[in-house]
Amino acid sequence: MTDPIADMLTRVRNAVKVGKSSILVPYSKIKFSIAKILVKNGYLSDIRLTKDGNFQILELIIEYDKQKKSISRLERISKPGRRVYIKTKEIKKVFGGEGIAILSTPKGIMTGYEAHSLGIGGELICKVW
Repeated sequence: MTDPIADMLTRVRNAVKVGKSSILVPYSKIKFSIAKILVKNGYLSDIRLTKDGNFQILELIIEYDKQKKSISRLERISKPGRRVYIKTKEIKKVFGGEGIAILSTPKGIMTGYEAHSLGIGGELICKVW
């Protein structure tokens, strides 16, 4: 597997399509940070850290609204072969302000709104709406 973040996003996307309530993802710090942002913004309802032998696993609990699914699209922007960096002025609203952009900045993983308010740019990891 060359892109573990894309794998995590694909697992979430596929689980939402079939209506699963939770998924298991191998643990890494960046995946855990992205999952915390998704929980904080209401796209996931909870994260559980479990162990399978010697390996840690993230269990992501997916949030569903009664009328619609909370995650309608996940889009990976920066990839291992093509990194995408943006400045503060280039951070734009996602889906008319309904979605979020997730960035890796010098101050850690955060949303586009947080990065813009701090006046810093970074690597655009993905967009969620």
